Amino acid sequence: MLPNGVTGTGISAHKRAHDLSDFGDELDMIEDLGVESIEIPTFDMDLVVGGRVRRPQLKALARACAGRDIGYSVHGPLAINFMDAAWRLPRHFEVLLASMEVAAEIGAENYVLHSGLIVSQQSDAVEAGYMRQREWLSKAGEAARDLGLTICVETLFGGFRGEEQTASPARLATELAAIAHPNVMATIDFSHSYIKLDYDGQRDEFVSQMGRLAPFARHLHIHDSFGRQDDIWVYSEGERLAFGHGDLHLPVGWGDIPWATLMAECVFAPGVLFNIELNQRYWYAAQECVDATKELAVAARVDKRERTA
Repeated sequence: MLPNGVTGTGISAHKRAHDLSDFGDELDMIEDLGVESIEIPTFDMDLVVGGRVRRPQLKALARACAGRDIGYSVHGPLAINFMDAAWRLPRHFEVLLASMEVAAEIGAENYVLHSGLIVSQQSDAVEAGYMRQREWLSKAGEAARDLGLTICVETLFGGFRGEEQTASPARLATELAAIAHPNVMATIDFSHSYIKLDYDGQRDEFVSQMGRLAPFARHLHIHDSFGRQDDIWVYSEGERLAFGHGDLHLPVGWGDIPWATLMAECVFAPGVLFNIELNQRYWYAAQECVDATKELAVAARVDKRERTA
């Protein structure tokens, strides 16, 4: 824990072999970067099958994670969506419970869950989706408390199929305030938020909306971009980089996210973790990114008051 109340700096791991037989090597490499935490991408590890934990695979993951002087967070399945149709929500919850069980068994503290997505439609239907999400996140918060986890709801951008919408950072802050559960907090993904607000014509509100959500943010996803829509055909990822389009997951400083301003204006939740999500393509700059992120963590402002329901 840093003197300002930041837990520290982490970075997201990448899966290697599907059977996780070499995942320990990945964790060794990350530890050498000098981080305090590692985010485990359990959404891509065959750990939950049909809503049930696959125990042999969990044993392999636990073996790789055991005996290390480092913290863990977990990114659960991206498809869990509590703004989905009501009849499907029990299935989403079943998968959430199983994946949270995995997180608890490897000693994770923060569990990253994507904010809901809903097809663009009239406002009454969208508001009903938010109501469903509040109800089910409240249930999830109770389960998280029993497991010793904090669910951190991540900011997204819509338009994956050209028709979805999702909460702005300011709206997510409103939703979390309404839920008012100490085990349901936020993950600010700065690049996702930047792209979302650009799409909505609210790019000039980026810093102010980050400031509204920051008091709920116990987990941050740190990576850079230009906040631009991925709306021009390009031949390769290298060309996408040249245009600066989309959610590039760049090292800090490669894009134009105003990091210094954000650190000066935002006041984050106690124990916030600065976790880097770096595109594997740019892993050659991982140490550079870790060093830059550590500087951000030292400069961050944190609310020293513990939040209660």
